[in-house]
Amino acid sequence: MHNRSDQFAKSLLRDGLSLVSAAETEVEVLAATQKIDVYSVPDPAREAERAGMGLLGELAAEPSLFEPFRSTPSLRQVRRCLRKQLTWHHELERRARSAAGDVAPDEDADAPSQPAVDFPALVVISPGRPETVLDAYRCEPVQAGVYHAVPGLVMRVVVLAELPRTRATLLLRLLGSGRLLREALADLAALPDDAWEKSIARPLLVHFRLGTQEPATDKEDDVSAEIRAWFEDYERKLRAEERKEGRTEGRTEGRTEGAARAVLTALRVRGIAIPDAARERILAEKDPETLERWHERAIVAASLAEVLDGLS
Repeated sequence: MHNRSDQFAKSLLRDGLSLVSAAETEVEVLAATQKIDVYSVPDPAREAERAGMGLLGELAAEPSLFEPFRSTPSLRQVRRCLRKQLTWHHELERRARSAAGDVAPDEDADAPSQPAVDFPALVVISPGRPETVLDAYRCEPVQAGVYHAVPGLVMRVVVLAELPRTRATLLLRLLGSGRLLREALADLAALPDDAWEKSIARPLLVHFRLGTQEPATDKEDDVSAEIRAWFEDYERKLRAEERKEGRTEGRTEGRTEGAARAVLTALRVRGIAIPDAARERILAEKDPETLERWHERAIVAASLAEVLDGLS
């Protein structure tokens, strides 16, 4: 459960930030053998979209390392994040020098000719208030639930439990647990079906909370029940969409053709891109059992490869 929660947090941040940034997970920091949870670089061409993303958009206004924690982090844990931040900046400078043709750079030099590289911000996301961290780095509140450390660190601390219950904070509150997550789920459910938050969060909630058969801990049983209700509602809507498309395509389709189109519909509703070659492969499949297996996978899959046995 812990690993799934970590992967959910990273994926939610990555997919949300991908709307307005070039975001990737598990970014390797070579010199320290560490990995950044999510690294985001804003796309100037998508500034308007970022402005509409609430708090997450504000935090993504500059190149940033996002480090979400499942439990309130200690000072030692945050220091490890700061080490990632410093090491990653060093790596970015090395890449900039290499791109500029400096084959033997002086890594400690600060010459005017050295390419300028923005120092990335560190965003620590904590479910509770990390008092030792806030005190150690003299963090000051800039808005409810958001703290900035002394300027030289370029570190922001987001305390999920202190965020106001508004749409602007919703995607971040989904990273919480217990009551905080239940409230966020209720707020998510109340949004229109075409809300961008739903398009990002709903497939990930289904995939990471219900993608395995591992039992939830007692602490998360009530939350898991709510997510299961999400899944059941999602599946009902998916079936209704399939029936609607089946009527549109006509009632004379054969069994296998109808099953193939059900797979395509499931993928489309999940927002998974289907290349022409894969579409033709699905429509050409005549084995009902294979189509049924693909369809079951399409309901919860995060990618086309997960559905079609590695076919891309």
